[in-house]
Amino acid sequence: MNRLERGNKKLLNAWAFYDWANSVYSLTIVSTVFPIFYGLLFRTAGLTHIALFGMIIKSTSVIAFVTALAFAVVVVLSPILSGIADYLGNKKTFMRFFCYIGAISCIGLYWFSLEHIYFSLFCYFCGVVGFWGSIVFYNSYLPDIALPEQYDAVSAKGYSLGYAGSVLLLIFNLIMVMKPEWIGFTTTDTETTLTTMRISFITVGVWWIGFSSIPFYYLPSYKKNGAKVTKSIFFNGFKELRKVWQQLTTSPRLKWYLIAFFVYSMGVQTVMLVATYFGEQEIQWASAEESTIGLIVSVLIIQLVAIVGARLTVIAVRKWENIWVLIGLNAIWVGICLLSYYVYKPIQFYIIATLVGLVMGGIQTLSRSTYSAYLPDTKDTTSFFSFYDVTEKIGIVIGMGVYGLIDQFTNNMRNATISLIIFFGVGIILLFKTSKQRVTNN
Repeated sequence: MNRLERGNKKLLNAWAFYDWANSVYSLTIVSTVFPIFYGLLFRTAGLTHIALFGMIIKSTSVIAFVTALAFAVVVVLSPILSGIADYLGNKKTFMRFFCYIGAISCIGLYWFSLEHIYFSLFCYFCGVVGFWGSIVFYNSYLPDIALPEQYDAVSAKGYSLGYAGSVLLLIFNLIMVMKPEWIGFTTTDTETTLTTMRISFITVGVWWIGFSSIPFYYLPSYKKNGAKVTKSIFFNGFKELRKVWQQLTTSPRLKWYLIAFFVYSMGVQTVMLVATYFGEQEIQWASAEESTIGLIVSVLIIQLVAIVGARLTVIAVRKWENIWVLIGLNAIWVGICLLSYYVYKPIQFYIIATLVGLVMGGIQTLSRSTYSAYLPDTKDTTSFFSFYDVTEKIGIVIGMGVYGLIDQFTNNMRNATISLIIFFGVGIILLFKTSKQRVTNN
């Protein structure tokens, strides 16, 4: 196939379609079915803690710590693999590799059990690594395939497709979970519910692999003839990150924006990763069935409202500068964390879910496109986006680690949630600093 030109509509649509393919992982595994499955598994066993490596750890803290460890691995691998991708010009190969690792691990979650907790957590761990590892190379494609004036719209389209596709598969899976008799089950007990949830993990892996074939077909490879991997190539990624840092010292606006993003993304990503676990444990549901339905409804609210939030953000940046819109979004996040401490009833949780959806879609869309817009003229976009992703992942390691520790030692997720205010508050201060640097640069 002939390579499509930068800015080509078909190429942009193909890039955005990877969000459609992989976002089912975010919704079904991260946000909805797996957290409910995980909580139900512990409740059925009559446990709140589990023994791991000689320690007794709270169930929600286990997920926080495993997630933090997975992101730490991604942080280490990203510079190495991005260096190789830059040298060989085959970022698509690495993107595909991580995609398949993540999808196969989702299928492996079918066998998740407390009796085989190490294997189970390993599958969960590999799913995190696969998903976020592929995102490193996916994000780095944006400046390669889109024109600067297209960044905001294309980024928003990707997120919108992701939310739409993930909701579509989630609805299918939820029908299967809530109406197991429709697919041949003769009972509706807890074991049947757990089994249908396990089947939903398989659908995620199949969907992810299947639809990712579209972007993999259209995205360019940029392969360099005769290039061979040598020992020194493995360190090229770290060298490139060092060069990026040196370039940041001469670009104050980009440097302060990246620092601000590092801080507030700790809060954003942590909320996204623990929201359903919080709702499952801390909200006063009348019954287990109401809990399952309520959590499903809240996640659907978040995903559907996030589509609107992403679009509203595009409209907002036409009237105000990106930085000021980001400051406003962070201020709303502060309010969400504060209100969450006092949320006990389902209706209150639904209101919080609506607010989270509105700002989640907006802040993700704008963060990525703002970084793209602030980049200097360079063809080495992989290294800059690797730096961006490493920054985000280190933030998640810290955010999830802190959250897990507070949850473990206070035995209260509310204390852990309200502590996230610090990340958003400091993020606002740093964004103000960024706005001043922008004026100076002009």
